[in-house]
Amino acid sequence: MTLSIRQLHPHFVGEVGPVDLRAVRDRATLEEIRAGMDRYAVLVFRDQPFTNEEQLDFAQRFDGQLHARTSTAVLVKNRFGNEALSDISNVGADGQILSPDDRRRMGGLANRLWHTDASFVDPPGRYSMLSARVIPPVAADTEFADMRAAYDALDAATRASLEGLMVHHSIAYSREVLGFEFSAAEKEQLKGAVHPLVRTLPGGRRGLYLASHASSIVGWRLPEGRLLLRDLIEHATRPAFVYSHHWQPGDFVIWDNRATMHRARPFDDTTYRRELRRTTTLDIAPDSVPDGVPDGAPAAQAV
Repeated sequence: MTLSIRQLHPHFVGEVGPVDLRAVRDRATLEEIRAGMDRYAVLVFRDQPFTNEEQLDFAQRFDGQLHARTSTAVLVKNRFGNEALSDISNVGADGQILSPDDRRRMGGLANRLWHTDASFVDPPGRYSMLSARVIPPVAADTEFADMRAAYDALDAATRASLEGLMVHHSIAYSREVLGFEFSAAEKEQLKGAVHPLVRTLPGGRRGLYLASHASSIVGWRLPEGRLLLRDLIEHATRPAFVYSHHWQPGDFVIWDNRATMHRARPFDDTTYRRELRRTTTLDIAPDSVPDGVPDGAPAAQAV
């Protein structure tokens, strides 16, 4: 199968022509999608009526092992029974909209910060895949920022100064910035991880690796490190580097967490239901990714 991809932004993002991802099982087409990811960093697929099981199956078939150490796991049991299927919604297990002061809703507000999925674990996230199930009748967009274009736009001296810097990422930090509180036991589960500030991406391009989870630069005094991270995020999220996705029911968006940041835009989430399901793969060596995962295989392996 030869995929048709239409670029949606001057720097990145492609919309893929008609294809039913549930039926894509041949390695050649899966590799073609991966090649599209290397070029565009974000791919938009329309009319993908995934069930939860079908989404988990495709995610593994496409890119292997799934991330299952989500932040919500320390707050509440996953209502789908599988931590690899993240519940990006504003409803509870009973299907009712969460109350304004519900701890799950308050924790979810951090999705409005610019972030990179699963940067707070090691190995971090590679591809995230978000399936739109219920979309409100008001704008509830998701914005993406191209971290490769942002890196390219830095002057040579600044790029050189960033080489070799390592950054600690903690999801507890990004929530605490908003006033969210964790118990000592919860913090123990959310220790975080350390990753390079600049990453080399497939094809040789370089990109910034930033997130609201980025709490400090290893070896730097805290104020200076946080100021640099803040300035870089401000630079990387300038309008020239940002694409805003307006969701439609059945949309399925895949993005490369190594090459992008993203954030949810606010809407009246105490009035309108919004339900999406996310799967995120772990950034493991390509030769560790299986050719395919048979039906009935475990949906994720905790790390």
